[in-house]
Amino acid sequence: MPAARHPDPDFATTLQHGLQVLHCFTVGEPALGNKELSERTGLSKATISRLTYTLAARGLVVFDAHLRRYRLGSTALTIGYPLMASLRIRQVARARMKQLADEVGGSVSLGMRDRTRMVYVETCRGHDLSAWRPDIGAAVPMLPTAMGRSWLAQAPHQLRDAVLAQIEASEPGQVRHHEADLARAQADLKRRGFCVSRGAWRSDVQAVGVPIRIPQDGETLVLNCGVLTSRLGPRQLEQGVGPSLVALARSVEDDLDAAQ
Repeated sequence: MPAARHPDPDFATTLQHGLQVLHCFTVGEPALGNKELSERTGLSKATISRLTYTLAARGLVVFDAHLRRYRLGSTALTIGYPLMASLRIRQVARARMKQLADEVGGSVSLGMRDRTRMVYVETCRGHDLSAWRPDIGAAVPMLPTAMGRSWLAQAPHQLRDAVLAQIEASEPGQVRHHEADLARAQADLKRRGFCVSRGAWRSDVQAVGVPIRIPQDGETLVLNCGVLTSRLGPRQLEQGVGPSLVALARSVEDDLDAAQ
């Protein structure tokens, strides 16, 4: 099925198509052939062939001759580095994030919104579990996660509604499914300063999230702390982990404010 044309005449459709190709690569599918890319994007095989040729020429993808498939190239990594380097909050928060991760035996991460997802820009682990290792650059959904719920709970009404509309367009029914969770997240953020997710994204992990109240380059970042359910005592998430993450966020904000 041919890809739909964008209604805005100023929209660079060819660029959009190239970005669509890049977004097809995932952790689960790091290598894809032209046929698979065509199926995922809805673009013709001829168009995909021109796009992968051009992307390879610019280093954004590389061709794996053994698999006869493309992978993301190192240039894709270097494009994001200026953004990461500009987020000074990563350096400000890192040591305290590691300290809390060690104290609770979990993971403490810092993330920002990428359209309808949250993406980690810093993460510290206080455990050695190979099955659960959040990493920089990993994207997580907004509605079931503490990080995403915290971002949605703090967002201005108009912006929140726009993001929820985008989520609904890509995942019909999910907004209604999580409607009560989002209302609870807004109430929790107002009353306790943090939002909670109890196994909604990963059944074996419970997490809390706290938004950073000082925007970074116009973006609101969120701290979260996830701990395996098996390592949590009764009420520890609400009475221990949540308040500790709030205290971490406030100390980071104090340092950011002092540096301005």
